[in-house]
Amino acid sequence: MRKRLLLIWLISCAAVTVHAQGLYVKVFGSKDGVPLVFLHGGPGYHAAMFESVAAQALADNGFRVLVYDRRGEGRSSGVPARYTFDEALRDVDSLCRTYGLRQPVLLGHSFGGVLALLYAQKHPGQVRSVVLMGAPLALQETFDNIRARCRTIYRERADSVNLRYMDMLDVMDKSSMDYASYCFMHAMSNGFYTPKAPTEEGLAARAAFKADSALSRVSQQPNWQAPQGFHRNEHYTTLDLTDTLRRLVARGTPVYGLYGADDGLYSAEQLDTLRSILGPDRLLMLDHCSHNVFLDRRRAFLDALVRWSEIRAPKR
Repeated sequence: MRKRLLLIWLISCAAVTVHAQGLYVKVFGSKDGVPLVFLHGGPGYHAAMFESVAAQALADNGFRVLVYDRRGEGRSSGVPARYTFDEALRDVDSLCRTYGLRQPVLLGHSFGGVLALLYAQKHPGQVRSVVLMGAPLALQETFDNIRARCRTIYRERADSVNLRYMDMLDVMDKSSMDYASYCFMHAMSNGFYTPKAPTEEGLAARAAFKADSALSRVSQQPNWQAPQGFHRNEHYTTLDLTDTLRRLVARGTPVYGLYGADDGLYSAEQLDTLRSILGPDRLLMLDHCSHNVFLDRRRAFLDALVRWSEIRAPKR
């Protein structure tokens, strides 16, 4: 059960798959496209869904897209990993140099947004922009929000069993991996990752991913080492990157936010904080959309990336 809980947590116009130093890497789009690096969520996840749904579409709209699975995760699970931020950021830097991606857009989904902010902080002037997609700034605030929302749901259902679980979470060590895992488990079981009224576009994208057996199979491969490793080495569940974001914006790094209105991980207060830092024109909230923005509202996601990167005449 404990292991299962820890689970909660992509050189030419044709796509090219390579294995740089053992890492799974795939590049989409022409060499003169706007460079973009996708940083997937997790820890312990992969870029397969993004690769299936969004990578080629971004390439068709003027980007040169690099998708990869972090070492020790997804299709790079066989690559030895220390699970540290320094190691993860060195890999991003190495991939950008190897594939000639100068000043890329860093598109960070969920935990990938954490890495995008840390990379931009460490390498000022080396990124074109940062796009946070369903990414947390302060994970403890997210856990507080999950508990509060779940408690309301359980009270309305008169669910005494799960209310007792909420009482247990109240007194747990908030910095522990168990606490984080239980919070995310309750979020998932209450549909926090799912749009309340999904669009036909979103349903079709999800069906297409499931129909791609090679890619969808990646989602069925468990990984417990990554969340445990990052927790042990970086205490990532207690991170608060609010001030890091403020400093990036203050020094002129373009940072954008792309979030689903149905993403149950974030409270209105958290999103207000994000809006106050980025500015109202740089935070886009999408209806009929939850945590996987590129899946739930692909067209709106593409339009936002094209607009923010100032690419003209996107393909339809």
